[in-house]
Amino acid sequence: MFAGTLIFALINSFILILLAIGFNLTFGISGVANFAYGALYIMSAYMSWTLLNLLHLPFWASAAISIVFTMIAGAVMYRFVLLRVRGQALSEVIATFGIGLSILELFRYMGLVGFEYTLPVFWNESFMIAGVYVDIQRIAVVVIGLMLVVGLWLFTHFTSTGLAFRGIAQDERTALTFGIDSDRMATLSVSFGAGLAAIAATIIIPLGSIAPNEGYDVLIKALAICIIGGLGSTGGVIVAGFIIGFAERFTDTYIGSHWTMIVSLAAILLVLAIKPSGLFGHQKELEERI
Repeated sequence: MFAGTLIFALINSFILILLAIGFNLTFGISGVANFAYGALYIMSAYMSWTLLNLLHLPFWASAAISIVFTMIAGAVMYRFVLLRVRGQALSEVIATFGIGLSILELFRYMGLVGFEYTLPVFWNESFMIAGVYVDIQRIAVVVIGLMLVVGLWLFTHFTSTGLAFRGIAQDERTALTFGIDSDRMATLSVSFGAGLAAIAATIIIPLGSIAPNEGYDVLIKALAICIIGGLGSTGGVIVAGFIIGFAERFTDTYIGSHWTMIVSLAAILLVLAIKPSGLFGHQKELEERI
């Protein structure tokens, strides 16, 4: 029982990391809290389902098209909406939340609700690990999660665009003096964040089904992980993902499933009470600003 709980806690941790890493990337670079993040996640899943079931495209082609489309949607949202209110945090939140709400409620109005709306698993097989059967889809969550985290680190440290991202994130004014276009970088960051949400949907949705309500859940989970880890900190997202991922599964197994959400909320409150900027956050706290 303990081995099974440990394995599924690890898988749950990577699910949470996948859900949060795109939101964190966008905020860390552009400072935009993209509250349409959950809607973009669901939109990509519905698009993959449509291409797969109505146009009968192969799954991998459907997934690739939906990821690219979601990235374009993120870039368009920034250029035509967020660019006009950039720097006004409350306006950014209201604008992105309004866009996300419209997308999700449109899907609900169209009746796209039910267990038939799902994506196929990559391979329908299972392996025995430490006496526990684990399906390949969940193994893929861990493997692809690791690849994305490592790939993101390599991208931000060894490519010109990645280094420009880091420059804007560290000091936008100084980056501007070196000729880095902050608006272009912000557009790319929102686009990349949307793409990461689409990748997460492609991997995670096959474990359940597509539903508008999931968009709200994804946004809440991404926010929770980023708040605990520290907004803008990739390391914080990883640590927070493991903390909440393990806490949820062990609570579910040894205490009761109805306590799972309470434990997660308690972790958020505890971190905010002790360190409001998050475990690895760099935002100045009150006593540092006075």
